[in-house]
Amino acid sequence: MYSLNYSHKRSPQDLHYRLQDPSFMATKGNPGDNRTRRSFSIFIVVGLCCFFYLLGAWQKSGFGKGDSIAQEVTKTADCSVLSNLNIETHHGDGIKNLHDLQQTKVFQPCADRFIDYTPCHDQMRAMTFPRDFMNYRERHCPPENEKLHCLIPAPKGYVTPFPWPKSRDFVPFANAPYKSLTVEKAIQNWIQYEGDVFRFPGGGTQFPHGADAYIDQLASVIPIGNGMVRTALDTGCGVASWGAYLFKRNVIAMSFAPRDSHEAQVQFALERGVPAIIGVLGTIKLPYPSRSFDMAHCSRCLIPWGGNDGKYMMEVDRVLRPGGYWVLSGPPINWKVNFKSWQRPKEELEKEQRNIEEMAKLLCWEKKYEKGETAIWRKRVNQGYCQERDSRVTLCQSTNPDDVWYKEMEACVTPYVETNNTDEVSGGELKPFPERLNDIPPRISSGSIDGVSIESFQEDKKLWQKHLNAYKRVNKIIDSGRYRNIMDMNAGFGSFAAALESPKSWVMNVMPTVAKRDTLGVVFERGLIGIYHDWCEAFSTYPRTYDLIHANGLFTLYKDKCSYEDILLEMDRILRPEGTVIIRDNEREVMKVKRIVSGMRWDTKMVDHEDGPLVPEKILFVVKQYWVAGQNLTSWR
Repeated sequence: MYSLNYSHKRSPQDLHYRLQDPSFMATKGNPGDNRTRRSFSIFIVVGLCCFFYLLGAWQKSGFGKGDSIAQEVTKTADCSVLSNLNIETHHGDGIKNLHDLQQTKVFQPCADRFIDYTPCHDQMRAMTFPRDFMNYRERHCPPENEKLHCLIPAPKGYVTPFPWPKSRDFVPFANAPYKSLTVEKAIQNWIQYEGDVFRFPGGGTQFPHGADAYIDQLASVIPIGNGMVRTALDTGCGVASWGAYLFKRNVIAMSFAPRDSHEAQVQFALERGVPAIIGVLGTIKLPYPSRSFDMAHCSRCLIPWGGNDGKYMMEVDRVLRPGGYWVLSGPPINWKVNFKSWQRPKEELEKEQRNIEEMAKLLCWEKKYEKGETAIWRKRVNQGYCQERDSRVTLCQSTNPDDVWYKEMEACVTPYVETNNTDEVSGGELKPFPERLNDIPPRISSGSIDGVSIESFQEDKKLWQKHLNAYKRVNKIIDSGRYRNIMDMNAGFGSFAAALESPKSWVMNVMPTVAKRDTLGVVFERGLIGIYHDWCEAFSTYPRTYDLIHANGLFTLYKDKCSYEDILLEMDRILRPEGTVIIRDNEREVMKVKRIVSGMRWDTKMVDHEDGPLVPEKILFVVKQYWVAGQNLTSWR
């Protein structure tokens, strides 16, 4: 028997067809009750129209067109409120007291001064930490009694960013209203202010002729474009133009720069639709597994590579895949010609380059190129090419080179994974992208991850394609280009990102540090990017930097570790107005989450697992309402 509680959880298409099917409408129990059928029809149509309106509410900005379905629906129906649908518990594991669910806390807006609040990179807190080795610019999160329990407002006039690829070149001024870079970098072609937008010409300090010309120069040495170089790391990225222009070469770059070394540079990168985090090479290890990147890059990034006992180059060596490339542009390369224009003593620059060259030799990197102010090294593919290295350097004693969260950087070199012959790539050879996306990753084929088999990996791929298809039946614009910056908060093997793979979007695959199994290395081997993070703390990004956030099993993972409220407020902080969240978890946790977010200006729709209501896993679809600083919020609901 179809009941009201059951049928309102069907897919929109299924409901539409069933509403027109007389056999469906003549349900058992009251086959002759026309009023019941009419009420039921109205309930379904209004509920669905409201939800489609919400998902189609593209922009308050005028920069894009709203969803055509939503526009037509709003002409004939009042869809200002999304039906807050509850589900009927079919297996006895849910929360049945709906009265308790309605007693929710309403979260108020934070003060306007917190518009760009970055909790673990707060400038005032940072100044209380030592300046040695950039410690003060690293993560320093607030204690429990200093955490904000309010909603970070968007700036007045905030608008939805332009769709990619237009966003690469233009950012609305209202979204990051900071002009200092247009003055500081005026002659370097980073950024220009034009009316109500910023324009990014694609220039940089080390590529005055544009990022494309610079990348062409690198591609004369590095096989950029054939799929063998897919993942890149940009240290001290500025506004990430290098990473922005690599996208059309099918290379995805993870960029990072300190908080406000130059005002809002990482914020600009993310507004442009380019992967970036707030970060620095300081005293702790980078939050990436070993052998992650095919290429690492520094373009005048001001990192003292020749100092600090070589730790920073050793850390690059750890995250660089065997056979990967390191690019250094700017000081001290070609110091003999440039020391006067750099306004630095030539003796100092000479010593710095000598230290870099010596450390590269100790690491067994092969110098492939030096021309102008650019030099390129390549990491050897295995230990066989570096027989003398182990006797010249201190090898790291840790048995797990991926154990990096808040671990201090050491002056030691990560050993190669052992190989059987000199032709074998240490850690396993990867196929070119996109073939490697669905190939068996070496970490899995080698059996190095306990409890993971080739079969379980392949099943995971199929499962997430199925889940994504189900998501698209509810949210029809997932792969439309509306969502550029996407985050998977509990990424597993990266199969959600793999199923989504498209030039229109990119996914930040997050590996929770509390996860039972670390599979972030697998994510990188598939040609995707990601990062370690503990969701009991804030993420290293600015507010409003993600369009779509996916959380699978996250609340079950954290239920005994920290507050759901803190996690959800952080999700709200990094989610754009009118952005979407998809939460997938068991019913009990989803209902707890649903209760909290009912006081957060999130509109929600809860649906069953695609295999039916008897499956205890449920999905909560969320759209964050549009509101800005200073707005009258008397209509808060």
